[in-house]
Amino acid sequence: MYYDIIESLVCPILLAGDEKGLKHVIFLKGERQVEIPDDWVENKELFREATRQLEAYFSGKLESFDLKLAPEGTEFQKSVWKTLCKIPYGETRTYKDIAASVGKPKAYRAVGLANNRNPIAIIVPCHRVIGSNGKLTGYASGLDVKAFLLKLEENKLKEG
Repeated sequence: MYYDIIESLVCPILLAGDEKGLKHVIFLKGERQVEIPDDWVENKELFREATRQLEAYFSGKLESFDLKLAPEGTEFQKSVWKTLCKIPYGETRTYKDIAASVGKPKAYRAVGLANNRNPIAIIVPCHRVIGSNGKLTGYASGLDVKAFLLKLEENKLKEG
């Protein structure tokens, strides 16, 4: 596995993956503190395009990512993550909405768990999922990061 650490407006971000695609985008704060395994190799070149797109996202110039992704998870998790990618920039959906979209309308708690296990933050936009009451709920990197990302997108839409 290859990795790089980039700076962002929020905190450093770990990118990891291989020739198959990006496997991890992790904010290096909150619950997801990670220790880089000894057998991972730093490789800035492999993540040049991901870095460019993330920088464009944070500067408000990119609303949709076009990267090769290779997340690892169960089939249910992958179906949830694929559905998350369909949430338009600047919009939100509830866990219940996502559960209905994957054909399991009563599985909103399982959707919440899959959301929490999303290994590719921002690009697979789990930050766009909120509680049925419209409030921000759980985010592995902290609700402050979730709120920041939603505000970033909201402000861009207001300007555009």
